[in-house]
Amino acid sequence: MNLQFDFLVDKAKNTITIKREFAASRQLVWDCYTKSELLNQWFAPDPFTTKTKSMDFRPGGHWHYAMIDPEGPEYWGYTTYKTINPIDHYTSVDAFCDAEGNINPELPSADWDVTFTDKEDNAVVQTVVTYKSLEDLEVVVQMGMKEGLISTLEKLDKFLLTLK
Repeated sequence: MNLQFDFLVDKAKNTITIKREFAASRQLVWDCYTKSELLNQWFAPDPFTTKTKSMDFRPGGHWHYAMIDPEGPEYWGYTTYKTINPIDHYTSVDAFCDAEGNINPELPSADWDVTFTDKEDNAVVQTVVTYKSLEDLEVVVQMGMKEGLISTLEKLDKFLLTLK
């Protein structure tokens, strides 16, 4: 099966747009993006795993999580949810942090605008990530965001097969 995957960098707007098709219903894909017990199963590039420290999926709520390297290091992230329109759309701010949830001002944070649509029996997720500056955008591209996302979304493909 050939599922759509677009990764577009717009340096004029400091954005990355990721459009990805999944062989699953929109409700199931939405749940995988918005429930910590499901996010923990796929939200990290191989060979990393994810653990949630706390999650409150509501406007003004958050997700505090770590991506764990099998060698030991933990990379902490903090997502603050801004708007939520169930199974259609949510917006959030994503930042790097420490295990206590203190945001790291040295690393870029970004606004995420995530939209879920139907494509026949499949779901399409479009994510527009907006950075404050071109420099911030280039930092995450150099950190391997594209390769990491490809691996992470392939993990979601495999995980979705186990949920049907």
